[in-house]
Amino acid sequence: MESFGARLNRMVAARGPLCVGIDPHATLLERWGLSNDVEGLTRFSETVVEALADRVAVFKPQSAFYEQFGSKGLAVLESIIRQLREAGALVLLDVKRGDIGSTVAAYANAYLDASSPLYVDAITASPFLGVGSLAPMFDLAAKNGGGVFVLALTSNPEGGSVQRAVAADGRTVAQTVIDEISQLNAGATPIGSMGLVVGATVGDTGHDLSRVNGPLLAPGLGAQGGTARDLRTVFGSAVGSVLPSYSREVLGKGPEIAGLRAAAERVRDDVRAALSAAS
Repeated sequence: MESFGARLNRMVAARGPLCVGIDPHATLLERWGLSNDVEGLTRFSETVVEALADRVAVFKPQSAFYEQFGSKGLAVLESIIRQLREAGALVLLDVKRGDIGSTVAAYANAYLDASSPLYVDAITASPFLGVGSLAPMFDLAAKNGGGVFVLALTSNPEGGSVQRAVAADGRTVAQTVIDEISQLNAGATPIGSMGLVVGATVGDTGHDLSRVNGPLLAPGLGAQGGTARDLRTVFGSAVGSVLPSYSREVLGKGPEIAGLRAAAERVRDDVRAALSAAS
């Protein structure tokens, strides 16, 4: 089976370096003239699919915005995942799961087993219980051609107190996470399938990302303050592995199909120009 890293590399080459986050929060639904309920959620999600599913490389639905509506919301999420994948896009589900033993294995089965109704190409995961605790996710992802993006350096102000704490060996917690993911990707071509999440607004991180050999998801671009030009500062020599992620900067231009498409094209062009200048 083709690895997630290889599929991601191919899809970015074909459609451009862009991930669009699908975050249907109440304020955005209101801006679209939609109700904050399952009906509004459905119309919002289906509009995004119609406008962008065959044009954008990767989509990142935020699971919580669907989970809050219970089983009906999850049914919408299942449908949207299926529609996006049928259009050829990769789906990175933002769930930030993390646990141990049989529980983390169950999370892996929920999202990374092809028989699951919530099966996606990749998920986000939290390493707070230790990167090694996520092994069932890594193993099942590798078996089924999936990927896992592990939180490393997030842009929220609370994150630094944990992520930049220094361990006994002198490395920060974040650098430990980075190094362990680097080991999982060692020798993979064209790129490994285990990625990291590094916020686009964190600035010069002071961390070494050069050996990751895997995709680097960069959320926080656009409305959250990050710009395409910031990517070189944040990622340095690893900028070629960055998957830039925009949400409100694109979704805020809806509900018109033309507005969504124009916004996606604009940010993709901005990213291409920035990455070209950095190379």
